[in-house]
Amino acid sequence: MKATEVPEIAGAYLFEPTPHADERGFFCRTFDAGVARSVGLDPDAFVQDSLSRSARGVLRGLHLRAGAGEAKLVRCSYGRVFDAVVDLRPHSRTRLGRAFFELSGETQATLYVPAGCAHGFQALTATADVSYRIDRPHDPAEDVTIAYDDPELAVPWPLPVTAMSRRDREAPGLAEAVAAMTRREG
Repeated sequence: MKATEVPEIAGAYLFEPTPHADERGFFCRTFDAGVARSVGLDPDAFVQDSLSRSARGVLRGLHLRAGAGEAKLVRCSYGRVFDAVVDLRPHSRTRLGRAFFELSGETQATLYVPAGCAHGFQALTATADVSYRIDRPHDPAEDVTIAYDDPELAVPWPLPVTAMSRRDREAPGLAEAVAAMTRREG
């Protein structure tokens, strides 16, 4: 497994496994504590695993958490997704940097999203399963959602949106979401 730093988002990494394939299919390691440590991540920091299943065109995001934020490892275990990360950390050298990835069950690559970055994805296949390892227990009171179609972020979602949650559909734009988050933390 190799870890590659994401240049557009300081502290973000893409972990790419080395699959071993044969006539049965493949086998690969999807998490390696030693590799995580080698790039400065504490593998013991992750306290919750979650899974979402989405149909083609479903969009989830853009989400982040107020307060101490939430770092996460994100992997598409089945199907394919277009994944987007936006750096919203106030003092980050890559503030407002955006990075886009195609995560898939074929590659089993895992994306590390640092706390303070917004994250979202869109399913590209009939079924897409996305797993998350999160470094803090979920607290709905800290949830922040930013409009997926905010013009300042201009995320190039590849498909028309077929479904999204009410929260995502009614999310405020970037400026309003950041102002609300700042008031909440202030």
